[in-house]
Amino acid sequence: MRELTYVVMLVFVLVATLPLEVLLRTRVYARPYRFGLVLLCAGLPFALWDFLAVRAGHWVFDESLTLGMSLASLPLEELLFFVVVPLASVMTLEAVRSVRGWTVGDEAGVAAEEDDRR
Repeated sequence: MRELTYVVMLVFVLVATLPLEVLLRTRVYARPYRFGLVLLCAGLPFALWDFLAVRAGHWVFDESLTLGMSLASLPLEELLFFVVVPLASVMTLEAVRSVRGWTVGDEAGVAAEEDDRR
């Protein structure tokens, strides 16, 4: 059961932020390109840093707390961490934007208004 510790934490983060998508209509899941950019800018550098740190022996992962599957010497759960945490972060940011009414210019209504002005 200990090997599920990391996975359970990741599932908890996903389940805890899912209502933001549904109730506040954050549309994070509906914009995979935008989320892909987040992963490229945030997830990839940290995964690379993690890989280099493990390779250099700065830290190790307790295999009794993971599923035992790894890629590039990083446990599957660690790689998923670099997807789940940015997802939760973007979901939280979009939820705050939704509640506060903040725009960034990529909303459907905003784009249509800008086209009308031209």
